[in-house]
Amino acid sequence: MAANGDAPEDYAPKKKKAPSEDDKRRKKMVPGGLMKAVVRPGGGESTPSDGDQVIYHCTIRTLEGVVVQSSRSEFGGKGIPVRQVLGKSKIILGLLEGIPTMLKGEVAMFKIKPQLHYGEDDCPIQVSSSFPKDDELHFEIEMMDFFKAKVITDDLGVVKKVIEEGQGWESPREPYEVKARISAKTGDGKLILSHEQKEPYFFTFGKSEVPKGLEMGIGTMARGEKAVIYVTSQYLSDSPLLHLEEGTEEVHFEVELVHFIQVRDMLGDGRLIKRRIRDGRGEFPMDCPLHDSQLQVHYKGMLLNEEKTVFYDTRVDKDGQPLEFGSGEGLVPEGFEMCVRLMLPGEVALVTCPPDYAYEKFPRPANVPEGAHVIWEIELLGFEMPQDWTGLNFRSIMDEAEKIRSTGNRLFKEGKFELAKAKYEKVLREFNHVNPQDDEEGKEFLNTRNLLHLNVAACYLKMGEAKKSIEACNKVLDASPAHVKALYRRGMAYMSAGDFEEARADFKAMITFDKSSEPDATAALLKLKQKEQEVERKARKQFKGLFDKKPGEIADAAIEGKEEHDGIVEAPTGDGKVEPGADNAREMPESEDESEDASPRTSWFSHFWPTGRRLFTALGLERCSIL
Repeated sequence: MAANGDAPEDYAPKKKKAPSEDDKRRKKMVPGGLMKAVVRPGGGESTPSDGDQVIYHCTIRTLEGVVVQSSRSEFGGKGIPVRQVLGKSKIILGLLEGIPTMLKGEVAMFKIKPQLHYGEDDCPIQVSSSFPKDDELHFEIEMMDFFKAKVITDDLGVVKKVIEEGQGWESPREPYEVKARISAKTGDGKLILSHEQKEPYFFTFGKSEVPKGLEMGIGTMARGEKAVIYVTSQYLSDSPLLHLEEGTEEVHFEVELVHFIQVRDMLGDGRLIKRRIRDGRGEFPMDCPLHDSQLQVHYKGMLLNEEKTVFYDTRVDKDGQPLEFGSGEGLVPEGFEMCVRLMLPGEVALVTCPPDYAYEKFPRPANVPEGAHVIWEIELLGFEMPQDWTGLNFRSIMDEAEKIRSTGNRLFKEGKFELAKAKYEKVLREFNHVNPQDDEEGKEFLNTRNLLHLNVAACYLKMGEAKKSIEACNKVLDASPAHVKALYRRGMAYMSAGDFEEARADFKAMITFDKSSEPDATAALLKLKQKEQEVERKARKQFKGLFDKKPGEIADAAIEGKEEHDGIVEAPTGDGKVEPGADNAREMPESEDESEDASPRTSWFSHFWPTGRRLFTALGLERCSIL
């Protein structure tokens, strides 16, 4: 329907911002309830606003001049100025209105009626019973400073003031290595730590080597940033940096974040560690080769021993030529590639890698012992992103797709099913933006897309995820219900999941749609029948004699070669010992796949004993081989 240009435009009404608690309290203001007299003018033109941290001294007196309470030491206070964040801290109503009128350095006297200070109904701040909250009082306020604050903890126990902005957006986190210049003063201004004429302090983030609140503040800083971090007592944990006297209520840390080294625990268990020893070019992680790319690296491989024995060095063993490889193709050890993907061009990193992510599943160099932990010193020289398909014609797109699919096929044959699946899925994502222009292109496109979905299904089947394999086959059958290969693969997935009736239906449908597929379908049906018979045979053997007892008698369900203790079947392990509940299903030829999500069909035996199916599941009798 065409738009009517003369019709009046409809504007959605803007939602009004819900009033805050402070806004609701402000409605209690009454004429004459708050009076202000400037004792000493301040400087500048700006005044505090919501989100600002205000720092001020406060002395409360009766109208006769008797001091009731003060933050100043000369009037019995601790000498620590009041520190609050407007819009977040709990403040009496009179000062909530009065403080935003003050300039920096100003001293003012506020005369406040009881209902606007601690005598307010439902006042958020409690005072002692001896406090004259029902009297009109004078509040002398000296505005020492105010500034935009970064609130780090909700209870305002850690607040940051930025003095000088840093570079980039990355901030240190566990287990980064940090260098910072740090000095500290107590809330009353006493210097307790100085960085003058000292090297920057070095610490490892997350190791409790600095007070907790300070570390939280540094965790929000960028490289080169200067800041003041205000920390209250609950966040002043003891540390090698600073041992505080008992009773210290607040510390102000002046911090310059000189440098930090990115250290990443790649697996989260401390086994695969990447440590950046030279910064690269660009911003992390936007300029890293996160996606599959062609990479050029120099690396030196060393054993993790006292001698750091070098077993390979591209600068020596390759005549100075770098290693070039495509990521996502299984051409380098998994731990190596995981770390390179998080490097910037020009960066040098030191990687400590366990054997299962090094050469345990990858061709092992002759001079690397079996089960060895290794260290790689890697320099990422550069990388090239894969070709953008935007603007390519249909033929070029299909050629690029075939290259990626061929790589996936190679990975599948090598048993790298996860990597193979990623290649097929990459092409399928790109296909979402491809629009064939005629019937011939449409037919080729549909055939290729179906082939990719079936390849994904094959990967899932090999990975033991039968339900996902079925879902991938369904994507083909939704578009082409008579697709014989999809029916065959889905039938195999159903059989793997123990859904024998669905598998039988798919194999029979193959013959209905294509007579030439009858030999394959017949062979699959025979295999299916053997599977069903095997499951029923195991069930009969397991529960032999269960129904031979007279009514009222309890039969023992035993498995030959197993013992039963307190109702728990114990299966023998490889070393002759037994483990409660161990899965002792017979290993089948090729590979076994098992899906926890797929629900197998019930066999004839379930009609006699409905709970028997759960026992089959617990004993692993639903596991089926993949053809």
